[in-house]
Amino acid sequence: MVSWEGLPDLGGVVDRVLATAQNGLEVLRYGGLETGTEPAPFAVVETRRMFKLRRYFPDEPSTGPNIVLVPPMMVSANVYDVTEHNGAVSILHRNGITPWVVDFGSPEREEGGLERTLADHVVAVSEAIDLIVEATGQDIHLGGYSQGGMFAYQTAAYRSSKNIASVITFGSPVDVLAALPLGMPAGLVAPAAEFLAERSFTQNLWVRDWMARTGFQLLDPVKTIRSRIDFLRRLHDREALLTREDQRRFLEADGWVAWSGPAIAELLRQFVAHNRMVSGGFVINGDLVSLTEITCPVLAFVGEADDIGQPTAVRGIVKAAPDAEVYESTLPVGHFGLVVGSTAGQHTWPTVADWVTWLSADGPRPDLIREMEYVESGHGGGVSLSSRITHGVGAVADAGSAYSREILGLLNSFQRTSIAVASESVRTVPRLLRLGQIQSGTRISLSKLMAENTRKHGENELFLFENRVLTHSQVDARINNVVAGLVECGIRPGQHIGVLMDTRPSALVVIAALSRLGAVAVLLAADADVREMMLLADSSVIVTDPNNLDLATAASDRVLVLGGGSGDSRSIEGADGDTIIDMEQIDPDQVEMPSWYRPDPGLAGDLAFILFSRSKGKLVPWPVTNHRFAMSAFGAASAAALTDHDTVYCLPPLHHASGLLTTLGATVVGRSRIALSNGIDPETFSTEVRRYGVTVVSYTWSMLAQVVRDPAFRINQHNPIRLFMGSGMSGGLWEDVCKSFPRARILEFFATADGSAILANVTGEKLSSVGRPLPETNPVEVAAYDIMRDQLLIDEHGYVRRAEVGEPGLLLAKARHKFDVNGTVLRDVFAARDRWEVSGHLFVRDADGDLFFLGSVDRVIKAETGPIFIPTINHALSRVTGIDKVVTYGIGEPGHQIAIAAVTLRPGVKADSLTATQLRVALGEFPSVLRPHLIRVVDEIPLSASFRPLSTVLLAEGLPKPGPRIWYRDEEGRYRRYTRTAAAKLDWAAAPVDDAIG
Repeated sequence: MVSWEGLPDLGGVVDRVLATAQNGLEVLRYGGLETGTEPAPFAVVETRRMFKLRRYFPDEPSTGPNIVLVPPMMVSANVYDVTEHNGAVSILHRNGITPWVVDFGSPEREEGGLERTLADHVVAVSEAIDLIVEATGQDIHLGGYSQGGMFAYQTAAYRSSKNIASVITFGSPVDVLAALPLGMPAGLVAPAAEFLAERSFTQNLWVRDWMARTGFQLLDPVKTIRSRIDFLRRLHDREALLTREDQRRFLEADGWVAWSGPAIAELLRQFVAHNRMVSGGFVINGDLVSLTEITCPVLAFVGEADDIGQPTAVRGIVKAAPDAEVYESTLPVGHFGLVVGSTAGQHTWPTVADWVTWLSADGPRPDLIREMEYVESGHGGGVSLSSRITHGVGAVADAGSAYSREILGLLNSFQRTSIAVASESVRTVPRLLRLGQIQSGTRISLSKLMAENTRKHGENELFLFENRVLTHSQVDARINNVVAGLVECGIRPGQHIGVLMDTRPSALVVIAALSRLGAVAVLLAADADVREMMLLADSSVIVTDPNNLDLATAASDRVLVLGGGSGDSRSIEGADGDTIIDMEQIDPDQVEMPSWYRPDPGLAGDLAFILFSRSKGKLVPWPVTNHRFAMSAFGAASAAALTDHDTVYCLPPLHHASGLLTTLGATVVGRSRIALSNGIDPETFSTEVRRYGVTVVSYTWSMLAQVVRDPAFRINQHNPIRLFMGSGMSGGLWEDVCKSFPRARILEFFATADGSAILANVTGEKLSSVGRPLPETNPVEVAAYDIMRDQLLIDEHGYVRRAEVGEPGLLLAKARHKFDVNGTVLRDVFAARDRWEVSGHLFVRDADGDLFFLGSVDRVIKAETGPIFIPTINHALSRVTGIDKVVTYGIGEPGHQIAIAAVTLRPGVKADSLTATQLRVALGEFPSVLRPHLIRVVDEIPLSASFRPLSTVLLAEGLPKPGPRIWYRDEEGRYRRYTRTAAAKLDWAAAPVDDAIG
């Protein structure tokens, strides 16, 4: 007798095999199982070159709010209608919301589709919004999945939130480099993205739909393989498969479209390599845009297991859009599960409906949202290893122990550090090597460096001004046109040409054009004696802009006018084609270039620029060779670590060394963007920093006081500024800037008038220090110096003695390049046959080797008790609470001079709030003989064009009269009120005051 107990049901086995075969044949023939579901009804209400606009459920009246949904570039617009009942559009419709979807189509099938840029998509979404608002008369809610959400953010910023009730995104990264897919290091991905953007993706090289699908699946290969195995195992169970069949077919076949090459390149360059979603300053349709322009409410859906839109990257919207109310809703899903599937049907889309109702009809706040808080990268804000294991691998969940995570974290940290160090070396070492190889016959100049950048990165942005963007190629073309105009006006190589222009793109172009021609640019200051500067520079021609035309014509008989607009309607008063020539009326295409013209002929030893400084109250020309320019430019670029990821906000005038050498020069070497401003005030500063995406701010003297000390100054705490670089900042202002920008550092430069010494406080740690010489620039020494007698001090061997630590001395720079020597050169100084250039500036060195500026030799106040140093007094008093500006000057005969410090108070601070105790404490670290004899409060201290406090007016007043707002230093170094009685008892109060120093 045979027992059948325990044997399988043969009939059931046969049925399972037949069902598997039948279902498998259907999948092979049709690509999937027939589910019987129908897509939600829609009508295409508008067709344009870039998109079709769908309105879902068109036969039903639209009385409620409207939402526009934007797909990513690589995903079909049907992503919002994958399943019949749980699809986004159906759920929203059931909740009284009218859904609209922007359909970009498939680029390879659309006319011009493979030429589309990223900006084209943003402009298309903006046009769609206008169409819907015009049709409905209502503001809309704008939503987007993945990159579609990035488009939504960018569109809202591009429109300054006009007609947008809220922005809703699903797994859309903002701070892209904060958390990349699969934990890839930003230091490696950013340069790779830039390389691909520039070298690989064009309209002839694009990503096909199957490539996009494969790439998405490879981001989580375990999950992809497991899903396919699970599908095959259940192939016999049609009912079980049908519930997920629409979703599977969308992911496996129907849901993918191609990417156009230019759009990918722009995505990689702007939003991956440069991370400009968070820093600002990205370009849409020729306009500069920043997410800080978003002011409408934002709801971002975050996937705890999303390895594409990582939580940290998604939460970057908090710091990118500080003026928006930002909320989040978190789901335990991956990237696709945010918008499609059972969790999306139960959580995502009902929450979106509740959100829209809350904002549109004053309904209750949705239960599943909370205010978003930004978590800095590196603090657990990304997808954790446990989340990846739990939601992706499942079967090996216990592999993610804490010990393993710690090891992975250490390895990742080491990898990031190694890449950062290597990246910095790759940037810095070639610059310094090139600088060290420059000889007198080396061809190098400003214009040559700019031409090199154009050849390598012609389509990258260079100038940002008044919301306009100019690329390297556009600027290069403008330079060549100006060169043609200069030639037409008779300008020749080597000729000294005055430049009197405001800090605008035209001014930078003129300077570069003179360099390209081989002429010498004489940088003129509008607040100085222009005619005297022209005489000192042996120049007879001025290039100016319309704003400075009157000053130029008063100083020269031949003036060339450039900038300020062009065209037939342009009218330059007095232009006669001889004395005043309007260069904008010259057609460069009609200029026949002479046979002698050779672009960028400048050699290292050639004179490139003439700046001006003051010595003993007189203007002194400051000649700058191409080599001196290169030393400053390469050195500053290395010290500031400038790259093409930086946008440098150029505030100083170009006639100042900080404007020409350490801003323009360093920015060109770093291939950074140059942002120019029309003015310096808190509102302009805050607006342009966020609009341009400024990472580095250049300054001079007290320039930034007008910003950070204004009570109305407000700026996003997550602003992108990482560095302030310039010269002359006082100690008090330094502290205020650091308070306003705690994540930024200050890089203070110092360059001697002849350029022989270039110093920088690279660490930014020591207040008011100018640091040490930049690499590959001339070494320096502080020589012992008798300041009262103006002579170097000699040691027992007959050589000049080096100053001790803390001993004031004269700065000397080693003369290494004979072709660069402009000043006095001493030989056999510290050793036989050495050569040192005399700077004329006094310094003191601390125990660490850092230098502190004490002023030039001719600006030391020589009192009966010895020298008094102006910069140290200014720095100390500037740190007193309530003091705004400080200027120190001396009156009287050398050896009997009286040191006077004048201060102004900040707005709202009363004069009687400043006390003698504050003054004593501020100057307490100085011996009493180094403190000013008098300290006075004045109503105003004039500023130069470079924002340097001037003592000219105060000097003319002579010794101030006793009064309630003035203190004197007694014999013990304390400060007391300067009354008539006190003045009568002071011997120095009656001293002659004919000579003065300021």
